[in-house]
Amino acid sequence: QVQLVESGGGLVQAGQSLKLSCAASVVNFNVYGMGWFRQAPGKEREFVAGIIWNGGRTYYADTVKGRFTISRDNAKKTMYLQMNSLKPEDTAVYFCNWNPSAFSSSWSPGSFDPASYDSWGQGTQVTVSS
Repeated sequence: QVQLVESGGGLVQAGQSLKLSCAASVVNFNVYGMGWFRQAPGKEREFVAGIIWNGGRTYYADTVKGRFTISRDNAKKTMYLQMNSLKPEDTAVYFCNWNPSAFSSSWSPGSFDPASYDSWGQGTQVTVSS
């Protein structure tokens, strides 16, 4: 059973920054893609950012492109999301998950769909006040 533990959320004002972390108990973490998703109150869970196994390719939702940066440290089995210039509309619970295609150099279209993932961690709350 893979365990995903998100942390780093909090309450900030618009324009400020936060850095989220995702610790994953995936065996051979370094061969799998990883991604961040979020769910705002009353809305469906959505893709935020993704990264392939070696960090060589990243993906971002249009709403966060240029403000958020995804990265990973395979030695620590940890993924990060640096969030800058936060906006009230970024308020959500943020979740991480892993893409079970080993050594994949790109994400399949289904990987961007939260419904493709069977289990989730508890998430970390990010609240941005105006």
